[in-house]
Amino acid sequence: MAKNDTRRQAIADAGLAVIARSGSRGLTHRAIDAEAGVPAGTTSNYFRTRDALITGLVDRIGERLAPTDDDLARRATATPDSMLFADYVRDIVRRLSVERDVTLALFELRLESTRRPELAAVISAWQRAGFDADVAFNAQAGLPGGRSEIALFHYAIDGLLLDRLTTPIDPETSTDEIVDALVRGLIR
Repeated sequence: MAKNDTRRQAIADAGLAVIARSGSRGLTHRAIDAEAGVPAGTTSNYFRTRDALITGLVDRIGERLAPTDDDLARRATATPDSMLFADYVRDIVRRLSVERDVTLALFELRLESTRRPELAAVISAWQRAGFDADVAFNAQAGLPGGRSEIALFHYAIDGLLLDRLTTPIDPETSTDEIVDALVRGLIR
């Protein structure tokens, strides 16, 4: 396996762009080579199989959507209340919105996982680990809400992002307003 992490990330980023634009059926090693502008066969050197490629893409999605250390540090000293929780949720939605290709690729992979059990195993393990980390973070930070509320926010954010990245039902209402309403409705 090739060891150049920078090139591996660039190839994974190209894969995310391909899947966001063309769907999972358009995701081939050749299409990624072309998107990344690398010689034919390069993607295969880093991700030998389609399953290895998918796993690499899922890992890269996690890297690209993670909060920065600065974002976390900025909020670390704030009072743990519903306003801070809303700020965290707005930040999550912002990252998912700004990283449009990454979020669309994640939706595509989740849809593909309904047809491919081996992909479902990778996606569900990644999702559960992320969800458990979110619940632990929320508890450790002293933020309001527990496991049930965090699950409801995951469901709401998934729907909100699907709406905002495709055909919004209410484009006049700002995403921040929607997030604030969700927080008010779910965290008392």
